[in-house]
Amino acid sequence: MEIVDTQFDGLKVLKATQHGDQRGFFMESFNEKTFKDLEIEFNVKQVNFAKSESGVLRGLHFQTGSSSQGKLVGCIQGAVRDVAVDLRLESKTYLKHFSLDITDSSTLVLIPRGFAHGYYTLQDETLFYYAVDNLYNRESESGLRYNDPKLEIDWKLKNDPKTSEKDLKFELLK
Repeated sequence: MEIVDTQFDGLKVLKATQHGDQRGFFMESFNEKTFKDLEIEFNVKQVNFAKSESGVLRGLHFQTGSSSQGKLVGCIQGAVRDVAVDLRLESKTYLKHFSLDITDSSTLVLIPRGFAHGYYTLQDETLFYYAVDNLYNRESESGLRYNDPKLEIDWKLKNDPKTSEKDLKFELLK
């Protein structure tokens, strides 16, 4: 597994090794020993999948307080523009965002606690993968508006995205 550090403390891009032949491929997206050997602390507590058509925008979501979640995310099928916004007050990258087009299943992003996360689907039949290090808690759920002008995120939208009513109700930053 190849690890690429970013300007964001703790946020890493991982390139997993795929082993393939005429039948397809096999890939480990998470191995506790490998992560420990690479000095990455991440303990999976829950795994989620989301399937979407092209043009869907999910996010920007985060969990607050003791329910905060670190995420290991990837795209099993299709492609996304993945975005993480640093919400850690003490961070030198506070309110800055990281974005990456994930176009193959071997690219994963490790997002530490303290970030809001979202993605925009670039293809139909996109299947997105989230492994998280803390259980979901509805009372701790929050988010940022994907189009908040203070964040200056270029989602590279082709049209108005398909998003949830809940995501559209998130407040703008003041």
